[in-house]
Amino acid sequence: MTITQTAAPTLRIPAVNRPTAVIGSVVVAVAVNLVVWLLGEAAGGSFEVVDKGVTTAVGAGGVIVSSGVPLLIGMTLAALVSYFWAGALRVAQIVGAVLAIATIGLTVAAPFDAATTVALSVMHLVLAPVLVAGLEAMRRGLPAN
Repeated sequence: MTITQTAAPTLRIPAVNRPTAVIGSVVVAVAVNLVVWLLGEAAGGSFEVVDKGVTTAVGAGGVIVSSGVPLLIGMTLAALVSYFWAGALRVAQIVGAVLAIATIGLTVAAPFDAATTVALSVMHLVLAPVLVAGLEAMRRGLPAN
């Protein structure tokens, strides 16, 4: 009798250099979050919040800045620290993912309509796996010591 085992397909994360990991992650996060924003708009989300009588709208530019800038800063800092301590990339994966998910609370606390709250929360969730995968690709691309 023969027993055949099949392995489940796994996600292969390539090894890339630091700039490619940072820029690639930012581009992917911004692109996906723009799609989420468009879906939120299509679902009837206003992406407006009124605070102290002032109405603020979250448009495509806000999505680009809010998605790209924190990811760019965090991954760049992790990349710079990794020149001295490669373990910083593992720490950054955990801290970055936790921060991306934890900040959903700020979105939920804001007086957005339901569709906007869901879309903005999903945008936070998008950042976590993009960050983790980007930092893993960076870690794999580090030169062997």
